[in-house]
Amino acid sequence: MSHPRMIQIASGKGGVGKTWFAITLAEALAGMNRDVLLFDGDLGLANVDVQLGLAPKHDLGSVIAGRVRIEDAITTYEIPSVSGAAGGLKFDVLAGKSGSGVLSALTRTEIAAIARNLVSLSARYVHVVIDLAAGLDQSVLALCTPGSTTLVIVTDEPTSLTDAYAFIKLLTLQEPQADIRIVVNFANDREHAWRTHAALSNACRNFLGFNPPLAGFVPRDDLVRDAIRRQTPLLFRHPQAKASEAVRRIARDLLLPLPAQEPVKAARGQD
Repeated sequence: MSHPRMIQIASGKGGVGKTWFAITLAEALAGMNRDVLLFDGDLGLANVDVQLGLAPKHDLGSVIAGRVRIEDAITTYEIPSVSGAAGGLKFDVLAGKSGSGVLSALTRTEIAAIARNLVSLSARYVHVVIDLAAGLDQSVLALCTPGSTTLVIVTDEPTSLTDAYAFIKLLTLQEPQADIRIVVNFANDREHAWRTHAALSNACRNFLGFNPPLAGFVPRDDLVRDAIRRQTPLLFRHPQAKASEAVRRIARDLLLPLPAQEPVKAARGQD
């Protein structure tokens, strides 16, 4: 396959910009004329629809309650064209249950059923971007589907790196051949991003036996905060922002073959 169909956005802890990145990546992929579904997989505290200013008629809560089928809970989010004319970019959104923890009570079996439904839905799309919940809860791992590409969002904070390592360890125990890549957010510059990535990849190499590659980095950019505050996608509101170009670059690179990694002696998935 020349591109990852299922793209999971994960982090070990909250506050690293994971949901914003998932939304902006979906926007970037849509801008490359690809059919995209963005799924809010934070079953405890969904907020993709809030960041987009979207008020869907149905959400995942409606599906769980049995009121609609999962495909009927999908809402199309259309981004106006710059000129204001029709024909702007668009991508589909499957929202969670905003402001409610009701979905966090689902069993692992129920969550696995949602994951299977997502895999079935993926046949309709070129990409499905899944915004996973932050943390190490088993419900997060239950939503991870084999064969997906997982982008782990980190910052240079020690807690972000240690929690990201813990998430990667658990995911590789569940799926030893998982395609895991790192995105450094809030980077000061390229060198800062490489240092942050090295701190995490060295731990993975020493204890898990593999080097998760750097998928890219997003520089600090006050325009990101402005877009979130105005509930507007960044690439539409600030197309020339440094963070916008960074996410577009990551999206383009996702479509390229992943370079082969050098073999590492340690057994992957072991500590």
